[in-house]
Amino acid sequence: MDPVTSPTAATEGASWRRDLLLLALAFGALYFFRLGSYPLSNPDEGRNAEIPREMLATGDFITPRLDGVNYFEKPPLVYWLTAASEKLLGLNEWAVRVVPAAFALWGVLLTYGAARRLHGRNAGVLSAVVLGTSLLWFVIGHIPILDMAVSVLMARALFCFLLGLREPPGKLRRTLFYKLYVSMALATLTKGLMGFLVTGAVMFLWLLVFDQWKRLRPLYLPTGALLFLAIALPWHVLAALHNETWVHRYIVFEHFERFLTTAASRTGPWYYFIGIVIAGMIPWTGFLWPAVRDAMRGGWARRRENADAWFLVTWAAFIFCFFSISKSKLPPYILPIFPALAVLIGAWLAKVLEQNAAARLRAGLGIFSFLCGLLAVALCVVVVRPTLVRGLDPAQALALQPPAFTMAAVLLLGGIFTPWLARVRGVRAGLGGVIVTAGLFLATLQWAAPDIQKTGTKELALYVKAHAQPGDRVFHCYDFYQDFTFYAERVVGVVGSNRAELELIEDAEARASGRFISDTELLGQWLGPGRIFLVVQKRKIEEAKAGYALAMELREKNPAAAREPAPERPVFADPAFHYQLLAQNEDYYLLCNQP
Repeated sequence: MDPVTSPTAATEGASWRRDLLLLALAFGALYFFRLGSYPLSNPDEGRNAEIPREMLATGDFITPRLDGVNYFEKPPLVYWLTAASEKLLGLNEWAVRVVPAAFALWGVLLTYGAARRLHGRNAGVLSAVVLGTSLLWFVIGHIPILDMAVSVLMARALFCFLLGLREPPGKLRRTLFYKLYVSMALATLTKGLMGFLVTGAVMFLWLLVFDQWKRLRPLYLPTGALLFLAIALPWHVLAALHNETWVHRYIVFEHFERFLTTAASRTGPWYYFIGIVIAGMIPWTGFLWPAVRDAMRGGWARRRENADAWFLVTWAAFIFCFFSISKSKLPPYILPIFPALAVLIGAWLAKVLEQNAAARLRAGLGIFSFLCGLLAVALCVVVVRPTLVRGLDPAQALALQPPAFTMAAVLLLGGIFTPWLARVRGVRAGLGGVIVTAGLFLATLQWAAPDIQKTGTKELALYVKAHAQPGDRVFHCYDFYQDFTFYAERVVGVVGSNRAELELIEDAEARASGRFISDTELLGQWLGPGRIFLVVQKRKIEEAKAGYALAMELREKNPAAAREPAPERPVFADPAFHYQLLAQNEDYYLLCNQP
């Protein structure tokens, strides 16, 4: 009987479809919940929404621009996808955040498929649940940055590599290897050379250490390399041809100087990512070590027998070490290891479930209960004593109290009753308790997102969009507020030297545009006939005044300093500077030189 049409194959196919559908519905509801219910934050969300908006406005999809300035930090794949979403769904928060949420959901489904092929159905479902309910994966899945997309694409490449090696020569093996090459190319178009260098290094290291070279042939390298280059190369060539500074900024600075030096000012100690992984894997942190230990059972002596499990360990360990030695560190950088950790944990939990060995969960559930209690106490303390957290004001803390207390209650109840359920009713009930606790906690966290988000400039931008005429000018004072240009649908000028992510050194045309000026130049234009809108963060006004006063005081006390050019006076300290207050929110003013 043809295996494709046999009852067993039909049942297996139905099982796959049912699982994928249920996982898509459950995690789709969790990840897409309230995506568009709160404004974009500064700087990352505003920047990654504005660059695609400018692509649509200019029709130039080769050179990314932020506020009309060439922006060469990253390749354009996520910008292209976000631009397509903005074109289809409009310029709104939902259109921007749906891209990382869709990638997060895709990652959950990919992990299910890989784990099921490696370890069976229970392992597939549990691995998907572990990944989808891990705290860091959930949080990054709601923020429009590039890390979720590159993590999913790297995971797809590595999963395809491992699964491809398990197949005999033929159509399925060739398809998996072609998917590997496509995924590496797309990862390269998402976040640069790490898309294939880091992914390739994981594969090479595993092949070398565990002597798996015989499994590698055929790897369809000639056609696969052509496929990779056909996808990844054209944009890189076009970007280099269109922009003479692109090679140095994108290749030299963004890839090598950021990794080898502190040029990006994102340093951290060697143990930086240990805490990120421990916190990011909540609620599954306690099961990570037994899962890794089980994957390496028999130790080095049995490394060839357990080579596939060691591949997942190599994947996680190499990427963890790679980013730990980097001079540039941010929490999302470690996200690519999470699918591998999820499969390790999911496979181990599936074995425990099959054996109904609740005793094996005891240590992991103890850590789960401890972390639940710790997190519950932290949530309550933060909203009751907001002065303990920098940047959290009392009004925001008060608004956060209902969801914080709800999350604390969920965590405490889950931490208390889940170990009891496992002891009394078995492994399935215990795992159900962890999953329900995590699901309720994450849903409440997303419900609280509008109150967690710091105040941006959306209201002021919409005011300018409604009232500004074509000849009016708009400036940001002492900083560039990256959400403003997205909501106002226009580029702005910046007063002062603090220009955030704007890389003027890469764009001679932007430098010559007259949009980037000093306080003195602003005052000259402010007193002229044209209408000018000015956006400024409230605290920066006082900071500028205080800094100027201190500089003048030091100048008076130090005769040597008196011979140096005097510091520029902030426009807000000049008696000739008069303005109309048009609008304000908790953090920002919108000013104008005319009624």
